[in-house]
Amino acid sequence: MNLLANEIVERFYSFLWPMLRVSALLLSAPIFSLRSFNLRLRILLAGALTWMIYPLFQWPSLDPLSGPGMVEIFNQIAIGLVMGLSMQIITAAILLAGQSISNAMGLSIATMMDPNLGNVPVIAQFMLILSTLIFVGLGGHAMLLGLVVDSFYSMPVGKGLLTDGAWAHFLVWSSMIFLGALLVAIPVMVTLLFINIGLGVASRAAPSLNIFQVGLPAMIIAGFGVLILTLPSMGSRIEWLWMQGFMEVRTQLGMS
Repeated sequence: MNLLANEIVERFYSFLWPMLRVSALLLSAPIFSLRSFNLRLRILLAGALTWMIYPLFQWPSLDPLSGPGMVEIFNQIAIGLVMGLSMQIITAAILLAGQSISNAMGLSIATMMDPNLGNVPVIAQFMLILSTLIFVGLGGHAMLLGLVVDSFYSMPVGKGLLTDGAWAHFLVWSSMIFLGALLVAIPVMVTLLFINIGLGVASRAAPSLNIFQVGLPAMIIAGFGVLILTLPSMGSRIEWLWMQGFMEVRTQLGMS
């Protein structure tokens, strides 16, 4: 009886290591971290994925309550979080692009309540929905789950991610928030900049002209027009950003 209990405890300890990495990924990755994807579904999905991953590898018999075990727990959680947060940087870039476009169009006051992000401008919410659809259309959710399986080959349990170079690389990658936002928002921003310059010249040429009554409708109409015309190119840029995110995760895990 004691032999059976010891075997169950050892199996549980070995089952814990993939479960921690998968759970941390589902907690931080796009789509899986949404509040609509509730806690029970996350636990069920994490358990199902771990059950499928478990027979594929040899797991160390390490006591999680010991010192090395606690370090390994933190390490597995960190690997999952880095994978998820690397992809969330793309979401932050798209959100920043939507906020910049909303501010340029004069729609920064028009906000929607997002259960995950709080008050978000309507253009930013539209961009987030568009990026989510592109992510699902690319099969990003399946690619992300495939990456977590491959991560156990390139970074097995016992091999740490907690190095200065790994965290420095992650900080460098976070600059994609601003670069990605610039790439997505630049067509609308440049067009609205020229319209603002034209309105400034018109206000100097005709001081009696009420620039607020003319300028705000002109900015909104022009902004929506340019946004509609540039949606195909925006979609391709967003797709490129998602692919860059997957490549970055592979680089961080030593797969390329």
